Amino acid sequence: MYVRNACFHLSDKIQRGRSMEEILERIAYCIEFGKTDKASPYPPDMKGLDGADELTRQALDGGISPSDILTRALTVGMEKIGIKFRQNKVFVPQVLMSAKAMNMAMQHMKPYFRSGEVKRKGTFIIGTVVGDLHDIGKNLVSMIVEGSGWEVIDLGIDVRADKFIAAAREHPGCVVGLSALLTTTMVNMETIVKQIRMEVPGSLIIIGGAPVTEEFRANIGADFYSPDPQGAVEYLNQLIS
Repeated sequence: MYVRNACFHLSDKIQRGRSMEEILERIAYCIEFGKTDKASPYPPDMKGLDGADELTRQALDGGISPSDILTRALTVGMEKIGIKFRQNKVFVPQVLMSAKAMNMAMQHMKPYFRSGEVKRKGTFIIGTVVGDLHDIGKNLVSMIVEGSGWEVIDLGIDVRADKFIAAAREHPGCVVGLSALLTTTMVNMETIVKQIRMEVPGSLIIIGGAPVTEEFRANIGADFYSPDPQGAVEYLNQLIS
């Protein structure tokens, strides 16, 4: 199998002039299938092989640019798992494993974000609206959006309008995401949308959650609704294309 033949040290591969594309593909594969590091037993066919943690470090040491690693490996892997999730080909546990692998790789990328060598696509602020304590859907969106190259500011659960407004003011030009899982709390979205519109004019607002619909979005004046995380990513990426 392709992956089983990849157990040699990655920096050696680069030094021998092997394809950079193949290296980036391998990192993307680790993200897609949730191979966090060498010690991880998951997925079984990659047991004992380097994962996203080791491969990202080796790629950087081997001279691959952080920007290429982000856009041509990490983002690609998260996009693939996001599409699979939309199509019901994978489920929440697999997405969480992919996100964990992505986070391991991102630890090596943080210095390059701080220095400005690698730039984020933009800032996405997200929170579960006031009265709602559910966070799985919000967390999935946060992980997949971050993996697509956006900076994510996660405000948590039970978030009031004033907290969304303060974060939007602190990050001009950001996009705001509102999540709700209950029909009893989705109604709070309308109040929050109106207050954000009043206090931070021009803000773009995305809504989502199990009871939310496109009709509801239109009624409360939000800018976009998606039933799945990948839809939110595609909308965000369209904003900067």
